[in-house]
Amino acid sequence: MRTNWKLQDLLQTQKELMKRELWLYIGVNVFDYLGSIISYIIIAIPIFGGQYNGLAPAALIELVSKNAFVSIYLIHCFSQLIDLSTTVTDLAGYTHRIGELQEMILKLSKSCCKSRQPSCKELWGFEKDSLDSEDENKEESGGMAFNLEQVSFTALSSKELLVKNLTLTVTAGHNLLVTGNTGSGKTTLLRVLNRLWETADGSVRMLTSFGPRGVMFLPQKPYFTDGTLREQVIYPLKEIYPITGLPDDERIIHFLTVTGLGSLLKRTGGLDERVDWNWFDVLSPGEMQRLCFARLFYHQPKYADSTHCCY
Repeated sequence: MRTNWKLQDLLQTQKELMKRELWLYIGVNVFDYLGSIISYIIIAIPIFGGQYNGLAPAALIELVSKNAFVSIYLIHCFSQLIDLSTTVTDLAGYTHRIGELQEMILKLSKSCCKSRQPSCKELWGFEKDSLDSEDENKEESGGMAFNLEQVSFTALSSKELLVKNLTLTVTAGHNLLVTGNTGSGKTTLLRVLNRLWETADGSVRMLTSFGPRGVMFLPQKPYFTDGTLREQVIYPLKEIYPITGLPDDERIIHFLTVTGLGSLLKRTGGLDERVDWNWFDVLSPGEMQRLCFARLFYHQPKYADSTHCCY
């Protein structure tokens, strides 16, 4: 029944679109098929009106031929402009949507990235020298990762506050466990820390970087790529992954064994064997969470935020 409702909505939208495009198609077809006829009608009016009665037949034929050529050429040019109108309207729609996307990206970048953001390699610790000054500042702040001051936030598409005036400090060496009923805002708090959602009030300061030298987020629903078992463990280091070797393979296999996923090596045929399945379809929810923790053990960040456990 719901599928039929959606189908009826789609058909209704298509009917509205056809009604709006009707006059456009009528204009295009009129200029395409009646252009030559209209040109001769325009020439016939002065001829039958008696304005050229004094011309000889040969001169009259020459005059009709010249005027017909000019009229047909002008109408052909107008017809081309009208034929292009459908393409222009499609281009205008695409341009409008792309413009809205760029405006939103610019707005988010200004609100969430006011300070200088490290590059991808810097975030994941491959260029340590570029982060030395930043690390010194963080060490002076006492190894603080997050600082929340009078933070209030709501759920998506809701005006009711889940948390009001939360003041919280997350520092190195101290575990933090947040408990509560379903829908009380635990996952939303993680999204606020990860800068995915904006707060209704207050300020959220992230005083560390992403990756092994900073913080790593473990969402409630893990994310996996369409790739090999190695790529699932090292994610998101695929593009800047160092040269592989035996020591790194041993680390990955060790963490897979520790998390109880040693059987995945047999199922996939190895770390670098391509598979033709979707990881979300093959792995059980427990296996996906274990693989997510194997990823955590591999990266070994200073901080790890999860909706299940916090380290």
